[in-house]
Amino acid sequence: MLAILCPGQGSQTPGFLTPWLDLPGVREHLEALSDAAGVDLVRHGTVSDEDTIRDTAVAQPLIVAAGLVAARALLGDTSLTSATVVAGHSVGELTASAVAGALSERDAVTLVRTRASAMATAAAVTPTGMSAVLGGDPEEVAATLERLGLTAANANGGGQIVAAGTLEQLAELAADPPAKARVIPLKVAGAFHTEHMASAVEALEALRPSLSPAEPLATLLSNYDGEPVASGETNLDSLIAQVSRPVRWDLCMQRLLDMGVSGVLELPPAGTLTGLAKRGMRGTASLAVKAPEDLAAAREFMEEHSRTAPPADAPIAAKGTA
Repeated sequence: MLAILCPGQGSQTPGFLTPWLDLPGVREHLEALSDAAGVDLVRHGTVSDEDTIRDTAVAQPLIVAAGLVAARALLGDTSLTSATVVAGHSVGELTASAVAGALSERDAVTLVRTRASAMATAAAVTPTGMSAVLGGDPEEVAATLERLGLTAANANGGGQIVAAGTLEQLAELAADPPAKARVIPLKVAGAFHTEHMASAVEALEALRPSLSPAEPLATLLSNYDGEPVASGETNLDSLIAQVSRPVRWDLCMQRLLDMGVSGVLELPPAGTLTGLAKRGMRGTASLAVKAPEDLAAAREFMEEHSRTAPPADAPIAAKGTA
């Protein structure tokens, strides 16, 4: 069984879209997405520097657009079915929703445009940030974050938690980390997926009437609980709420294992989620699509793992709430 994964913010690198522009139609596709996003995705994906593409208002549309471009190059006019699982990490859920058919490309880019702007605005209210906590006893890590008033904004599996809160709280964490844990400050603009993003939820709710969610064609997992979403409307509910609640990628990976997924393929900017899968889904084949020269291998990978039947009791058609 095949899973297609879509990465989140922080996966972008300067110039990563340059080789994709050699493919027919990609420049025109990116230009159309740029119009919807309100940013020049061609420029930011090819010549903008690291600081520029780290900006939330640039990074989020750029990441979603990269996944959409690669998905079109990989899948063409082929429609996915519920036999393929699709999941995205954080803003990658918007990419995943479009790939799975739960949102149109235009709606996904419209959402990410508002999401990025609103999250950047929310982040400017109070100096906040995020730090990765690697290793340590999970209970001790959780107790330390609670004591400091921090939120476990990302549970990424494999002993990796991303803590989010004020800069003062994060400084206390760095000064007195849990035993046997490393704390690594992340270069992000704010405490994403926490209560600090409440105003961004309001901005996305205001956008809801202009969107047209649809029943996903593929099996689409939610970051909230790792369960397949029940409908297009349920998925939209989850996407809106997601900006202020934790990302449970650990639950997504466990669900993929439970469903009998034999191979995970990550869309650009790829590498982060296949890296997590190597630790959290040991023994599962993975392939990161980083450049056009990976497409031939990706098509073979998809064919191979689409032929792999899931276990008889794997709940591939199960529906959950998000």
